[in-house]
Amino acid sequence: MKGRALLHKVLVWRIKHIPDRNFVLLLSGIVGVLAGLAAVLLKETVHYIQHEVQELTQGSYSAYIRVAVPAFGLFLTAMVARYLFRERLGHGITDILYTISRRASVIPRSRMYSRMLTSAVTVGLGGSVGLESPIVVTGSAIGSNMGQLMHLDSRKRALLIGCGTAGAIAGIFNSPVAGVIFAIEVILTDVTAKAFIPLLISAVSGALVSLTLLGDDVLFSFRYTDTFTAADIPFYLLLGIFTGLVSLYFTRAMYRIEGGLERVQSNRQRILLGALGLAIIIFILPPLYGEGYGFIKGLLNDDTSLITAQGSWFGEWADSPLFIIIFLLAILLAKPIATALTLGAGGSGGIFAPSLFLGGVAGFLMAYLINASGFAQVSLANFTLVGMCGVMAGVLHAPLTAIFLIAEITSGYTLFVPLMFVSAISYNTISYFERGSLYTKRLLERGDIFQHDKDRQVLSLIHVEKMVEKDLLTIAPEATLGDLVQLVRRSRRNLFPVVNQHQELLGIVTLDDIRDIMFNPEDQKEILVSTLMTTPPASVTSRENMQSVMTKFEKTGAWNLPVIDQGKYVGFVSKSRIFNAYRNKLMRQSLQ
Repeated sequence: MKGRALLHKVLVWRIKHIPDRNFVLLLSGIVGVLAGLAAVLLKETVHYIQHEVQELTQGSYSAYIRVAVPAFGLFLTAMVARYLFRERLGHGITDILYTISRRASVIPRSRMYSRMLTSAVTVGLGGSVGLESPIVVTGSAIGSNMGQLMHLDSRKRALLIGCGTAGAIAGIFNSPVAGVIFAIEVILTDVTAKAFIPLLISAVSGALVSLTLLGDDVLFSFRYTDTFTAADIPFYLLLGIFTGLVSLYFTRAMYRIEGGLERVQSNRQRILLGALGLAIIIFILPPLYGEGYGFIKGLLNDDTSLITAQGSWFGEWADSPLFIIIFLLAILLAKPIATALTLGAGGSGGIFAPSLFLGGVAGFLMAYLINASGFAQVSLANFTLVGMCGVMAGVLHAPLTAIFLIAEITSGYTLFVPLMFVSAISYNTISYFERGSLYTKRLLERGDIFQHDKDRQVLSLIHVEKMVEKDLLTIAPEATLGDLVQLVRRSRRNLFPVVNQHQELLGIVTLDDIRDIMFNPEDQKEILVSTLMTTPPASVTSRENMQSVMTKFEKTGAWNLPVIDQGKYVGFVSKSRIFNAYRNKLMRQSLQ
């Protein structure tokens, strides 16, 4: 109680002395610092677990232990999520987008630490996913709960979610620009110029915390020495198309495999299927163990000997160019499957790192094929880096994030031209087949998010259950016209639902239907309401999304539609009231 009283005094003092704009700037810095600390803690925890696992897997049975560890991590993560946090894991960024769109940017408090713990177990023990999505969920939860604590509205809470995202990405990659752009491109698709400064402050705060505590110890970094040659542009065009198609394969393979696992009713069976499948894939293709950044660094240094590392069974063929090509193709095909099995079976992680891994392999493979053909000689390192950008741009539908992330983690902008070129080609290639990213695909199908559509975004903020009008006077079907006339005298509405004793809607009667006969004494005694009523052209439910409701209004031409839940009459929803709510929401957004 004392804590609440103190908080109340602080909030009252803040309202009197600190303008909202300055207060949000202050909170953005705090959120950035906390997100940066979370990123540091998660990285250090995962590094510690990976080190201990590496010590454990030294010996004659290291290959078998290394295969078993990810399966054990997957099982442990699923148990922790179910029994300790009581939540279903999956694509955390998808959940954030849904929260902003449909839950007024309110993220549960447990998300500030639950994804850190579960992802540390999954990734630390070799799950084929990345840390970026869990740390984004953590940063977003910090921002949301900070906004809730300070009694901010949903619009400002969404901005602080973006700040948490920017700070988390900046902290885990030491990439403040990429953090800001990711927040704008993926999380806050409807951002104004006023929101840009808080995002910058948060990203810089997160990056400074990481630099202070860890220095240059980031998830992935590389210093390249090769230069970009304009004559290679035709090959980069092919790389852009190739990475776009790889992104398409990644997206659809993930979607279908995860969907298949979701249809498995038993949690134990789902975990068992995922763990067994992941173990088999890692047994055959050891580079798919964990995030895979070490393997990509090896490719950047033209070290194909990594193919035989970590217990691979193909050592005798490792020097064969044909084997290297086949092996890399197998990795391209298997990585999305391994990631989908990890996430679909209950693991905690994201697709950020897998998309970078897949892009690196795709870029190296194309460069290797070009050089092996003897037609030209291109830089393996450059194509690997640009390939990472291409697949990331395609999978996340975030070309700017991909460009600046690769530019920042390589500490230079020499490759800026091919990065821009390939990301644009890749993004347009996958956009031809898929209108949404893996984060938004399911939300778009369900109508829970509407990117780049202002009307639908505003409509999604209006909920049917809050629009239901329950002041209409109902009448029984066996009532007479005289009874209805008495009801008209007491009602301020011209619409009368006809409802039976089971609260089922049988029809409606409007004032226009009875205007010519309502004052005839004989008709008032003889005519029953059941002979006057008409059937509504359509009905809606209180849980139906507003876009569907407006579609029904448009098709029927009606101005009022009944709300029916489980066969029972609830009330009516009117087009005019929805329009009024839409106008108020639009005005409120323009003022914020």
